[in-house]
Amino acid sequence: MKKILLLFNISFITLSSFAQLTITPKCPEIEIDILDGIINKTLTPNSTVGQIKLNLPCFTSFEEEGTDAECGAEVFYKDKDVSFYPTRNYIEIGPAFKGNMTLPLIGAARDGLFKMLGYPMIKDVKWDAFQTAYGIIILYYDADSKVNKIQFTSESAKTIQLCEKTSDETK
Repeated sequence: MKKILLLFNISFITLSSFAQLTITPKCPEIEIDILDGIINKTLTPNSTVGQIKLNLPCFTSFEEEGTDAECGAEVFYKDKDVSFYPTRNYIEIGPAFKGNMTLPLIGAARDGLFKMLGYPMIKDVKWDAFQTAYGIIILYYDADSKVNKIQFTSESAKTIQLCEKTSDETK
């Protein structure tokens, strides 16, 4: 009987030694300060891929600078609808954003934004660009004139280079 128990214990220990332990990264809730252009009190449009991945480790995909990425370095959080474009110094927030914003802009009516952001520096039929202390914020509108996408950048309206691919093409 002792031999059977010994054999069972050895077998159990041997099998359990082949198990792989993996750690699921714990991602903090995303908090965006629109007026200061900061995410989670750390990340800005000028943050590097390394800084982004370190502070928000639950990214769904990324591309390093110099790869086949159309838009340079990119870090995506598809489940939270947030995309970072560090090479181009801007961050994009989509309509399905999951997190907190200091100003609740997603879904806000276009005609109510003056109270929060002042007059836009550039207006278009589908978007407005507002000057901020850190650069500009671009708000895009749906057919009901409600905000459905936000891009904020440390660049100026003259120097920003937005990625031209559609949201269906992002990883």
